[in-house]
Amino acid sequence: MTTTAKHGLGRGLGALIPQRTISENESASGVRQIQIAQIEPNPHQPRKRFTNDALEELAASIREHGLIQPLVLREITTPYGSRYQLIAGERRWRAAQRAGLHSVPAIVKGATPQQMLELALVENVQRADLNALEEAEAYRQLIQEFELTQEQVAQKVGKDRTTVSNALRLLKMPDALKDAVLNESISEGHARALMQIPDAAKQEKLLAHVADENLSVRQTEELVRRTLAMTISHRPKTSANEKRETPTRHTSPDTHSIEEALRRALGTKVELFRSQRGGKIIIEFYSDEELETIYDKLVH
Repeated sequence: MTTTAKHGLGRGLGALIPQRTISENESASGVRQIQIAQIEPNPHQPRKRFTNDALEELAASIREHGLIQPLVLREITTPYGSRYQLIAGERRWRAAQRAGLHSVPAIVKGATPQQMLELALVENVQRADLNALEEAEAYRQLIQEFELTQEQVAQKVGKDRTTVSNALRLLKMPDALKDAVLNESISEGHARALMQIPDAAKQEKLLAHVADENLSVRQTEELVRRTLAMTISHRPKTSANEKRETPTRHTSPDTHSIEEALRRALGTKVELFRSQRGGKIIIEFYSDEELETIYDKLVH
């Protein structure tokens, strides 16, 4: 006789994949002991950094109390017998090896590569184990490899779509800012503020100042605001004898044709204004997601 666990409807690890059938010779929880040597890492693990100090601290706890929370594994059948791939719990697996354990408690589930990434991401997000860039990279992987929308990714990890969208923008940061976030010398909030500085050299100078002075996010935002204001105030002023010409919108067939081509290319309303010295183009957007789409089309 077998019993089948109920499918969960809430967010979390159990809700993303079907529960396996539990046989009589297994515990009701489905937990069993698996040899550490039979386990291999999750190739879709979003977390890339495992600090030695944190692993040693967890290993010491495991030596004292054992591994209390089971790993979540996927079984892989090979010509040489069964092996297991981690779905969730890589940090615990690494620490258990350091602690000298030969076997660990685990729950074995069936999971596709997409579900493995989703589960690993959900676990790390729920535990706040990922830094901002690792989390953003996992979102991008779900979108690109599995063709999910930002809304679908947000639903799977239990966050707002704008949170996912804002995280993805971090991947467009210059390398200096990415390194600073990875090294935890600045936070995601600091990086967002510094991204407003268009000049790379000035941005890196402010980055060093923020890190050296240990400025808060609010202090960094104020520093960026003052820097941008100073940049505008030092722009060359129009001479008194030079007339400023206000661009006007012309409805000529040529202008209309250009506007229509831009609208089709960008997928939004575009208006063209001309003057004797040039002109301007106004591109409208109505959400952060639309802005990101327009940005990608213009710069890539």
